[in-house]
Amino acid sequence: MKARGGTVLTSGVAVALIAGVTLGNGGANVMPVFVDDFASRFAMSNSGAGLVAATQLLATAVVTLLLARRAARPGRVGLTRLGLACAGVGFLAATAAPDAVTLILANLVLGAGLGAVYAAATAALAATDDADKASAVTISGTVAVTALLIMAVPAANHDLGEGTGFVLMALCCMAAWPLVRRLPDGPPASGGTCHGADGNGVAARPSVILLAGTALLWAVTQGAWSYAAVLGRQHTAMSDSLVSAVLAVSSVVALVGAVVGPAAARRFGRMRSMAAFVTAQALAMAVLISTHDTVLFIAAAVIWQGCQLAVLVQMLAAAALIDPTGRLVASLSGAGALGTGIGPLAVGAVLDAAGAGVLSVLLALGTFVASLPLLRMTVAGAGAPAERHPAPAPAAEAG
Repeated sequence: MKARGGTVLTSGVAVALIAGVTLGNGGANVMPVFVDDFASRFAMSNSGAGLVAATQLLATAVVTLLLARRAARPGRVGLTRLGLACAGVGFLAATAAPDAVTLILANLVLGAGLGAVYAAATAALAATDDADKASAVTISGTVAVTALLIMAVPAANHDLGEGTGFVLMALCCMAAWPLVRRLPDGPPASGGTCHGADGNGVAARPSVILLAGTALLWAVTQGAWSYAAVLGRQHTAMSDSLVSAVLAVSSVVALVGAVVGPAAARRFGRMRSMAAFVTAQALAMAVLISTHDTVLFIAAAVIWQGCQLAVLVQMLAAAALIDPTGRLVASLSGAGALGTGIGPLAVGAVLDAAGAGVLSVLLALGTFVASLPLLRMTVAGAGAPAERHPAPAPAAEAG
């Protein structure tokens, strides 16, 4: 499962990847905290705060997709730092925003900056010498650091004043500036090819079906996650604090999936193992949404989150093996970010209109349908050659 000839995954490279992916996806992961700040500072309704959140998330997704081709070329450190600077300015502007219009514009700027960071950092995964290991280490580190941010941002808002959580995120952008200097570059896009879903050597351009499937998978996943706490309280009569604790623990325990995923791919083959994880993820999600039993809810949450990380790691690794330039990885990441932004709105509408029983069936079916293009991609990934041309030395701007 290794993609030999790329940049060796040293501790410095791992830190650069974790820093880039964490901040690139930081807006989405910390969004519940941001929404609470929007609503409190500007006395916004739920729909108003949701509009601000959607502005940021969609800006991140669109810019990630638009810059996927650029991220396939050398110079990722410069692109990442440009994104960090743009995001930092946006975070500071959001802190000082005097009105809702300025807040929306600030979120548009910071979302665009985060999109540039996300495109470059995820594309860099394809330039490492072991795609499975790089994906597992990066996702595990991102989950851990994100957990710290989810605790630190609301603490800053509470202890130092409303809006200071954005200042903390701007400081994180500054801290990441020197860390990303070891971000690996890949071969020039002009010389890179991928095997595509049909296994033939073609230009590294993902199909619309593959991007749509990725977007749908993460819309289903993020949408279900957004309402997991609400459903847990309503169906199992658990307290707010207990449900939150269950979801927090399941997120941490899910790191096992990032380790088990690559191991299962080596032992059983990527296609077979990914199909098993997708099936388990869909069933666990359906159980979590529909069950009224506390024990089943807890077990389903742990299994669901573990399988989700296993699928994510294998998806990124397969894309990295298919396309050494990194364009495919960056494109899939952008599509996933788009689904993440749409998911809560769609799932909330279905939940209100049809109820949890129908929602559980639709999300399970949606997971299976969305996974079909990804499973087809893993077939192409299994046939991708392991040998790769050595990656060029990092540009001088990397420091």
